[in-house]
Amino acid sequence: MAVHIHNPNFFHTHHLRSSLTSSSASPSSYLFHRHSASKYPSFLCKSNNKDDYLIDAPVSVGDGFSFSGGKYSDQPSPSDEWLKQGKWVKAHRVGGSGVEAKDPIFGLTMGAGSQASKDLFRWFSVESGSVDSPPVILIHGFPSQAYSYRKTLPVLSKNYRAIAFDWLGFGFSDKPQAGYGFNYTMDEFVSSLESFIDEVTTSKVSLVVQGYFSAAVVKYARNRPDKIKNLILLNPPLTPEHAKLPSTLSVFSNFLLGEIFSQDPLRASDKPLTSCGPYKMKEDDAMVYRRPYLTSGSSGFALNAISRSMKKELKKYAEEMRTSLMDKNWKIPITVCWGQRDRWLSYDGVEEFCRSSGHNLVELPNAGHHVQEDCGEELGGIISRIISKSALF
Repeated sequence: MAVHIHNPNFFHTHHLRSSLTSSSASPSSYLFHRHSASKYPSFLCKSNNKDDYLIDAPVSVGDGFSFSGGKYSDQPSPSDEWLKQGKWVKAHRVGGSGVEAKDPIFGLTMGAGSQASKDLFRWFSVESGSVDSPPVILIHGFPSQAYSYRKTLPVLSKNYRAIAFDWLGFGFSDKPQAGYGFNYTMDEFVSSLESFIDEVTTSKVSLVVQGYFSAAVVKYARNRPDKIKNLILLNPPLTPEHAKLPSTLSVFSNFLLGEIFSQDPLRASDKPLTSCGPYKMKEDDAMVYRRPYLTSGSSGFALNAISRSMKKELKKYAEEMRTSLMDKNWKIPITVCWGQRDRWLSYDGVEEFCRSSGHNLVELPNAGHHVQEDCGEELGGIISRIISKSALF
């Protein structure tokens, strides 16, 4: 059942019925699905802030940020403010022989950014809210950063301990050269996530994950259901057609060409973040995403390795995820939030999957693939209501 609703605060069932008969109810940009097999109601997302995004931008605009630079400056930057908010968490033991990383062509010792830590990896993490509040961990997709949740964190912090982190290989977390402590396989992402969660909290957590890394997070949840209270998936690869990287990402796995493109911040950062949705991001925000690529080659080397691994393993992991989520014995409450302007993953089959599996579906008509970028504040409200409502059952 699809319903247009006027007020996103009406999330109790009796409020929903009254809003549909009230003269104040009018069509808006919200869509809401409830599937009879699920006991948890879905929630809604308002349209994005026009000050932040160019709505309905043509594809040509969405293919890249406006860019007036090309070199990271030592002048004050929004990324400096973001770094001040964060901290480094040490989690997941470094593998390998412990020898210094060398480049595969000339055998030269790599820079410090491509070297593994001595014992445990360093993860960049930003946290909001009281440490005594229930924890919510926000997990970015491929490729992105914890920064994508910058507008969601303050909303969640009112009632929860909200934590966003950069995956190993992304943002400001460690990015060792593949083969020297971390190989960027999907199994390693699963095990490293377990290490990170165990390090930051001993409580059960609610997990929010966006995009292709949903497959790894669902596998973690299947392995550790004792640790999970809720699982919220933002545009995950739910259908067989989703289990293939778009050309924008798969190009980074190509021999030589991928290694070159992964060192170009416009191709490695700007294009993947804007080509999957209809919006143009602010230059200040773009500079935060670019900074790792402009200050070290380690981000590009990691992107190249992750793309190769993802291209090879995504189909298997996506199939495992679908099987897990369709399992009638699955106990963790699931909500799928879907940005319907996703240019990478088609909406076809998503509604049917949620209906047949009994999981909640929230449709976000004005969001693209990176839902948290496109309606971050509203997403925070949705997450809060989902978690609080499920606690009643």
